[in-house]
Amino acid sequence: MMRRRTVLQSLAAGAAAVAAPVLRAQDNAPITILVGAASSMDFTARLIAEHLKEALGRPVVVMSKLGAGGRVALNELKRAAPDGRTLMFSTSSLFAIYPHIYTRLDYDPVADFTPIAGVSLFDLGMATGPMTGATDLKQLVAWTKQQGQSPVYGAAPGAGSSSHFVGIALAQATGLPLKPVHYKDSGVGIIDLAAGRLPMLITGTSPVAVQHKAGKIKLVAVSGEKRSPLAPEVPTFREQGFDVVLENSAALYGPARLPREIVERVHAALMPMLSQPAALDKLSGQGMTPQPMNGTQLAAWLAAERKRYEVLAKASGYVPEAL
Repeated sequence: MMRRRTVLQSLAAGAAAVAAPVLRAQDNAPITILVGAASSMDFTARLIAEHLKEALGRPVVVMSKLGAGGRVALNELKRAAPDGRTLMFSTSSLFAIYPHIYTRLDYDPVADFTPIAGVSLFDLGMATGPMTGATDLKQLVAWTKQQGQSPVYGAAPGAGSSSHFVGIALAQATGLPLKPVHYKDSGVGIIDLAAGRLPMLITGTSPVAVQHKAGKIKLVAVSGEKRSPLAPEVPTFREQGFDVVLENSAALYGPARLPREIVERVHAALMPMLSQPAALDKLSGQGMTPQPMNGTQLAAWLAAERKRYEVLAKASGYVPEAL
């Protein structure tokens, strides 16, 4: 028994000696952070890259791979070797919403990836314009009820997005038969809203908050648990008596089978950023609030979100689209 134990210990030590140089070699290899969305996601990914470069002492670059709602970048991550050299900063939509809005995906949202670290949350805003004259959500709902059948709302970035599902959740909370008008981006929706061609719009809080402050439209509610740092004067849906809470997570992921030591090392290197005042100010400026989570916590959060969107999709009768 002692001889067998000694042999096993020697083999383990030998394996560690072989593996250690590989891990040390990776210490100087560049890390690429893929991003599948522009604007605030790209901005935050570069903030993360700057922090990890200092914390890990190795080059970190951000590579934008736009297309297919983030799936172009995600599929590149899926194909990457599990060595820590390729990561992705992504919203939770690809992992929590897409399984319910497409009949088939070319990836498994659980098996093909490794959650590393939750970074931030961002909500959505509901705005109105001159068509309704409403100054708060209750007035907007009252106006909508007076319009008869099939009241509409704009949803950007379109069908199956979190904006679309906020509208579905509001329809369930109010009993209104709200119908979505889908916009590929918030800019066109805001133009229609401000011109009085659209009664209400749900999209990312950031673009509507800018126009709200300019007095061109009225932001009447945000979808988070808490008020948005971009418009702290605007109450949440729940504060106004409507049980609607939907937020997106922005988090860091790796490919499947990423070794635990790499996951823990990257997570430990990233977390101090979420307590630095300068970084928090920059996140706040993008409408994001810190959401520090380790990989296990992030995986559990995503599982709960998938279930939430599954319930919403089934209750609404939403028909998934084929890829």
